[in-house]
Amino acid sequence: MLRSIFHIVFLLLLLGFETVFSQVTETTVPLIIDRTRSTIRTRFTPPQGYFWVNEMPGSFGEYLLNFPLHPPNFPVRDYNAVPIKKQYNHIAILRIDVGDKDLQQCADAWMRLYAEYLWSQKRFEEIGFEFTSGQYFSWSDYKKGIRTKEVKTRVSFFNTGKSDDSYERFREYLNVIFRYAGTISLDHESVPVLRNSQIQTGDFLIKPGSPGHSVIVVGVARNKLGKRLYLLAESFMPAQDIHILRNPVNSKLSPWYELDVNSPKTVTAKYIFEPTSVKRFHSLAEKEKERP
Repeated sequence: MLRSIFHIVFLLLLLGFETVFSQVTETTVPLIIDRTRSTIRTRFTPPQGYFWVNEMPGSFGEYLLNFPLHPPNFPVRDYNAVPIKKQYNHIAILRIDVGDKDLQQCADAWMRLYAEYLWSQKRFEEIGFEFTSGQYFSWSDYKKGIRTKEVKTRVSFFNTGKSDDSYERFREYLNVIFRYAGTISLDHESVPVLRNSQIQTGDFLIKPGSPGHSVIVVGVARNKLGKRLYLLAESFMPAQDIHILRNPVNSKLSPWYELDVNSPKTVTAKYIFEPTSVKRFHSLAEKEKERP
C-alpha cells in the first residue's frame, strides 16, 4: 500500500516537473490552427511556449492581427477571380479584394493594407505614397480632382476640377499608386529594422527591383526567453489574393517563421530574400519615435 502511494506521488511530482519544464523549453509542438475562426489572431495559436505580442490599440499592427480571413480551403485567386495553379504555398487568405486588374502585387499588397487601415481610422490626410520616379501622390490630391498622365517616360499631373471623396474614387486612387509605385519606391520610403527584437507586425521583408518582392509581417509571437516567431503574408504576380504563407523550410514550425535581420538570406514559400532586409514604412517609424 505504501509503495503504491509512493509511486503515485512520484508520478504527480514528475508530471508537475514536466509541466513547469515545458513552459520554458523552446518547443513548437503541437501547433494549433482553429479553422473555424475568422481572424488571424483567433485562427492561429502561437506554438507551445509562445504567446502573441500585444499590439498597441488602434495601431496598424492591431489592424493586421485582427484582419478577417476567408473560410478554410478558399483558393488563392488572381485578378480575374480564377484560382492560381499552385495552391500549396498558403495557409489562409485575407478577406480583401485584389481588384480586377493586374496591379495589386507584392509591394502593392502592403500599400493596400496600410491605406485601408488609415481609411478605417479616418486619417485621410496621411494617405499618400511615392512613385518609383520619386513623385509623391496623395489621396488628398486625388479626391480634389488631380489626375495623372504619362508624358514620354514621366508621369505628370493635371486638375480635372472634379472633387469626389467616395470609396470608389479611393480605390481608383490606389490603382494609380499600384501602377506607378512598387518595391523600389516602398524601399525608398522605409527605414531598416536593425535588431530582431524590433521586428513588429506591419514591417516587411523587401528586395527592391524590377521585379523585386516583399512579404508582410502580419503577426508576432514570443516566448519567455524573448525568442520571436512571425506570420508572413504576400501577394504575387499575377496580382492575386493576399495570403498567409506556409514555411517551406520547417514543416513542423509552419506557418510560423524565424527571422534574423543579419541573415544572408531568408527563404519563404515563393521567394528567397538575399540578403534579409526587414524595413518599416517611414511614417510608422516616426510614430514609434513619438511614443513615450
